[in-house]
Amino acid sequence: MDSQRAPVQFARSAMRVLILGGTTEASALALLIAGDARFDATLSLAGRTVSPRPQPIATRIGGFGGAEALARWLRDEKIAAVVDATHPYADRISANAVFACRDAGVPLASIVRPPWQAEPGDQWQTVPSTDAAVTALGTAPRRVFLSLGRQELAAFAAAPQHRYLARTVDLPQGIALPPDTRVLQARGPFDRAAEEKLLADEKIEVIVSKNSGGSAIYAKIAAARALGLPVVMIARPDKPAGHPVASPDAAVAWLLHDVPRSPRGV
Repeated sequence: MDSQRAPVQFARSAMRVLILGGTTEASALALLIAGDARFDATLSLAGRTVSPRPQPIATRIGGFGGAEALARWLRDEKIAAVVDATHPYADRISANAVFACRDAGVPLASIVRPPWQAEPGDQWQTVPSTDAAVTALGTAPRRVFLSLGRQELAAFAAAPQHRYLARTVDLPQGIALPPDTRVLQARGPFDRAAEEKLLADEKIEVIVSKNSGGSAIYAKIAAARALGLPVVMIARPDKPAGHPVASPDAAVAWLLHDVPRSPRGV
């Protein structure tokens, strides 16, 4: 036997990664790893946005069919790691991800976007749900700016006395809206000066918003502060998470340094 024989070299395959997306962080992460030979990544979108922005990596649209189905998909696709970059209010898919990754033995990281914090001059009334936000508007007619997903708009049909301006990425279809509702179709990011003009021109008296965090749509909160407008703020749900990371860059570092990689070959 030749004792000087060189050791066997194992070729490393690209790490198969699933990104649960639908946020600016998910898009930024996809852009970071696109074209990187170390990763074979798929971005999964729930399908709530009719025309999502094109992405630079493979993209799948639609749910997995629950936590157990997601676990099967992870095993079948030989996924090495999952990054949950979903919206702070997407608590169901995050719960499914935690269960599925634990069941399939797949490491999970979650990009945790810090919530907005009230500043001097803010007039926030924090409520636990969309239904509670409807109640918080009161019985007297008001001019209301709804900055919510289109699925939440139907709840405000229970308060038809108000005049609503609803801004959504997609036009609501098949949803019973309050009778006095105008829908503004737009996608962020938004500019503070433009937001102040919109609120002033529309004579808005109160804003209803989720505490989404991030900078893309924060301009409406700064504009409300400048104009002295109250904000009914819908609190975040308890959102299950894996290993918390603060940014797309931190998610890449986690993938490279904390996720085990198995050599392939003989």
